[in-house]
Amino acid sequence: MSVDATVPAVKNEDTPRGFAFALVAYLLWGFLPVYMKAVAHIPPPEVIAHRIVWSLPLAGLVLLLRGRLGEIATTLRTPRLLAMGVLTAALITVNWGTYVWAIGSGHSLDAAMGYFINPLISIFLGAVLLKEKLAPLQIAAIALAAIAVVVLIVSGGGVPWIALTLAFSWAFYAFFRKTLPLGPNQGFFLEVLILSLPALAYMIYLQMSGTSHFMQAEATDTALLIGCGFITAIPLMIYANGAKLLKLSTIGIMQYIAPTIIFIIAIFGFEEEMSAGRALAFPLIWAGLVLYSLSMLRQNRGR
Repeated sequence: MSVDATVPAVKNEDTPRGFAFALVAYLLWGFLPVYMKAVAHIPPPEVIAHRIVWSLPLAGLVLLLRGRLGEIATTLRTPRLLAMGVLTAALITVNWGTYVWAIGSGHSLDAAMGYFINPLISIFLGAVLLKEKLAPLQIAAIALAAIAVVVLIVSGGGVPWIALTLAFSWAFYAFFRKTLPLGPNQGFFLEVLILSLPALAYMIYLQMSGTSHFMQAEATDTALLIGCGFITAIPLMIYANGAKLLKLSTIGIMQYIAPTIIFIIAIFGFEEEMSAGRALAFPLIWAGLVLYSLSMLRQNRGR
């Protein structure tokens, strides 16, 4: 069986089951900063290592129960697919690392901004890399996001590198992930499998140097680090199954749920400052997202 043949056809229709799956995933991602704040005293590289290592058995169990582990073996014997897996694994690591650092260092608003502008970055990459023709509303949406970035720079806040890193790393991840002919659960397992070797090596180094927070500090830290695997793998796999049962336009609009929750938590929970630059930049981005959503709904109605 070829690897390509393992990816099921996706129907472009909405189902209640798909909506429920996607809603749960976005809610879990929205409240993820609360968990990341609980491990903020642990260095981000250590948190990322545990996210990777403890995700591996969960993702492997799902594939085992579905009888799909053989597809991973086929991929590992195919150099081109393995190289693509290494690339997507590197991009998701950059995204995770930036996110964990942002939440722990008091930049949750920048993280929310990154995921708000992500869809606009994605359509921009589609135009640049795939030569996709942009609708007038899409061009206006991208322009508003660009103006928001300029506003932040001019206002003295500097280049919003956290938001841009999160947005571009996830957009490129999604772009290259589409070229990997594996199902979402198989692709996730491949990525954490590739990353598990350096992650394990780093964890062993921390244990030997006596600087690890796992099994050497508070029992709470050990439990939280193990839990990193659950809060990483479970939402991704729930989302992967929900996305197959929803229209692309529905997913596109629902993706605002998570950054909206992050924004609310950052303001009212973490009490981060809403500077004058941010107070102007966020409405510009939200206006761009409205235009983006209108364009997407029009295209979907046209089809």
